[in-house]
Amino acid sequence: MLLEKLCNLSSVSGNEKEVRDFIYKEIEHYVDEIKIDFLGNLIAVKKGKESFPSIMLSAHMDEVGMMVKAIDENGFIKFLPVGGMDDRIFVSKVVEIGKKKIKGVIGAKAIHLQEPEERKSALKHKQLYIDIGAKSKEEAEKLISIGDYIHFDSKYIEFGNHLIKAKALDDRAGCAMIMELLKQEFNSTIYAVFSVQEEVGLRGAGVAAYEVNPHMALVLEATTCYDVTDIDEPDFATRLGKGPALSLVDSSSYFDKNMIQNLLHITKSHGIKVQFKQTTKGGNDAGRIHLTREGIPTAAISLPCRYLHSPISVIHKDDFENTLKLVSLFLNSLKKEDDYE
Repeated sequence: MLLEKLCNLSSVSGNEKEVRDFIYKEIEHYVDEIKIDFLGNLIAVKKGKESFPSIMLSAHMDEVGMMVKAIDENGFIKFLPVGGMDDRIFVSKVVEIGKKKIKGVIGAKAIHLQEPEERKSALKHKQLYIDIGAKSKEEAEKLISIGDYIHFDSKYIEFGNHLIKAKALDDRAGCAMIMELLKQEFNSTIYAVFSVQEEVGLRGAGVAAYEVNPHMALVLEATTCYDVTDIDEPDFATRLGKGPALSLVDSSSYFDKNMIQNLLHITKSHGIKVQFKQTTKGGNDAGRIHLTREGIPTAAISLPCRYLHSPISVIHKDDFENTLKLVSLFLNSLKKEDDYE
């Protein structure tokens, strides 16, 4: 499965090459042009008819992770988070470091050695370290270097009632959907953008949008899902298995109302379950895209995802398939440019 292959690759923000190379090989026979810009975005063009509006489909290749900060005299590694993560997820996780993918585990002072005050709150990442089994700094330095990227070692698995667990579902799910869409034929020219550095400030998509300058843009993302215990229902944000999520506004974007109305019409006429994201927290590449040049009409379709920004993110297969179906129908619904005047 394409999604499984993507999730099992590593591409921490700023180091997206592994995923980019894979996507390039998978899509090159389905597109008319393909390029990599100076920032590292992969931009593919599938040409349509000149009389139809062009559209940019965007998903980011990068994932949250870590970077080697220092190596102490005993060979233990101190690290920095790359992207927004809760410090509570780090303890006891298995990781891989650098190009050689050196195995390690994130450790902490044993609980029976902690002071009473230390036990009252979660350990910060500054209090943690990675153990690669080295006996000294010199031994560790033969395997890793300062600045090496670190990713979680968490494999894709399917479990329960059509659920998928993997790291980097944010946003390899979006990448997988665009890759599948490129196998189809549409009237509009498709600019497929696989962006970099979304997790550290939405950096890549704005550059790509300026380059391709489309008539409109659609961002395919993963978003928070809190439908678990001890959370009040209005704060669920989204619900697993209830369909793709649309947003009217978030912390970085007001989404185009005409695009949202078109998407809603399609869901009703084709019986596709859809939900609105119930919070305005968070943002995605739309925040940069819609402000590019004179402004680009932009919408986002998000895949509900439990335990976002962790090595055990969870999505529902039905949500993935319904999102893919909705985007395909939306692309087929685009009318000639004259109809938008």
